[in-house]
Amino acid sequence: MNLQEAYRKVSRLVDNMEKVIVGKKHQILLTLAALFARGHVLLEDVPGVGKTVLAKALALSIQGEFKRIQCTPDLLPADVTGVNIFHPQKLSFQFRPGPVFTNILLCDEINRATPRTQSSLLECMEEGQVTLDGVTHRLKDPFFVIATQNPIEQQGTFPLPEAQLDRFLLCLELGYPSHEEECEILSRQEHHHPLEDIQPVISCEELLKIQKLTPSIYLHRDIQDYIVTLVRTTRHHPDILLGASPRASLALMKASRALALLKGQDFVTPQMVKDLAVPVLAHRILLKPQLKVQEISAKNIIEGILKKVPPPVVNLS
Repeated sequence: MNLQEAYRKVSRLVDNMEKVIVGKKHQILLTLAALFARGHVLLEDVPGVGKTVLAKALALSIQGEFKRIQCTPDLLPADVTGVNIFHPQKLSFQFRPGPVFTNILLCDEINRATPRTQSSLLECMEEGQVTLDGVTHRLKDPFFVIATQNPIEQQGTFPLPEAQLDRFLLCLELGYPSHEEECEILSRQEHHHPLEDIQPVISCEELLKIQKLTPSIYLHRDIQDYIVTLVRTTRHHPDILLGASPRASLALMKASRALALLKGQDFVTPQMVKDLAVPVLAHRILLKPQLKVQEISAKNIIEGILKKVPPPVVNLS
């Protein structure tokens, strides 16, 4: 598969998802960028803005298997990864796979699960496998996690630790629709949900080919230096207690290449890096406590860094 063929397929994929998700093309592109970069997405937004619908629309569009975990405080790691069950007749244990053995996994309200259960996803998300009683079980390929959490309601929740947040390539907000977009949502769902009509436009096998093509997108050395400079600036910023790690640099590089592919280009531009800086970096930094009183967010800090660090002038023609 070449770049032109890949671009045609991902364009159909975006158009297909827009039949269900109204007015959120930018968020769809970033979600697909995470998918093609073999990452995962954390959707942090209020209930009812379409987070679950986005995950279902993606699964249906790629003809992939979709499973959902409703996270609650009593959810156990075995409910996520699976469990070994003893069979008296065979005098042996048999592995019963959990919901992580799928293509698209939705972890709804992930911060309602206990830290022990949250940590059961670490190996799955990072290495694409589950190890139980010394035996390693490979997950399906592709494997993509979309986790959601409500940033407002904090009662009965367990905030994700930095190690867990760092496993998510991107953290996105869908936001409320405009007046016109909300009217369009009502019109589309007046008689039935558009999810009932959505058809697959790409196979999982084709998706895997696109994932393999993504690392071949050209990244100029000056843009690579720009990525590293942005990340390193977070480590010395006076308002940041804990800066982004080298994993953030890798994430920004991979996501930028995937976004270039989604836009039909065979090279990364500085603007693509800037478009991805906030969703890739903001959830990976830890601000000093006094900034919460001043209502300064990680997003504000990253936007300030983007203004201070000049993008390179690169001739990519």
